[in-house]
Amino acid sequence: MKNLSFGALFLIVVILLSSSLEGKAQTCRASGTIKGKKPPPGQCNRENDSDCCKQGKLYTTYRCSPPVSSHTKATLTLNSFEKNGDGGAPSECDNQYHSDDTPVVALSTGWYSHGSRCLKHIRINGNGKSAIAKVVDECDSTMGCDSDHDYQPPCPNNIVDASKAVWEALGVPSDKRGEMDITWSDV
Repeated sequence: MKNLSFGALFLIVVILLSSSLEGKAQTCRASGTIKGKKPPPGQCNRENDSDCCKQGKLYTTYRCSPPVSSHTKATLTLNSFEKNGDGGAPSECDNQYHSDDTPVVALSTGWYSHGSRCLKHIRINGNGKSAIAKVVDECDSTMGCDSDHDYQPPCPNNIVDASKAVWEALGVPSDKRGEMDITWSDV
């Protein structure tokens, strides 16, 4: 084998490093779409300004979420985990409903990670404060617009869907609740 010149060796190293960094920099990409169906009358609970699917609209789905770090960026949304609340069915992790006064969350499908975070706690930072909440459910990023999902669209891939108790712990007034940029991490 011939000796490689310094320039050729340098080029090989640069190519290897850039391909390694490219793999780490990959983001979560959409996995598909689903077509919205009009909910039957009275079947989409609009509590907390929840969206209802629109007939024929295409909704993006995700099987993944952005990588988790010590300060994972996310969007905090408001959800009721109570019976007859806009969360729909009982929570995935324990098949129970949870009081709005309990700090609980649902995570987008990728972060929910097939239930690996079930009943574990996360730290949420927002509004200059911090709160601890228990993961009890998945905010499904792969499905929606059906009775199992309260005729709501699929979740985006970066959602921490939180009970009123979490919003209160973060000191957000009730008239300002709905969506907020936050960071979160595992506890």
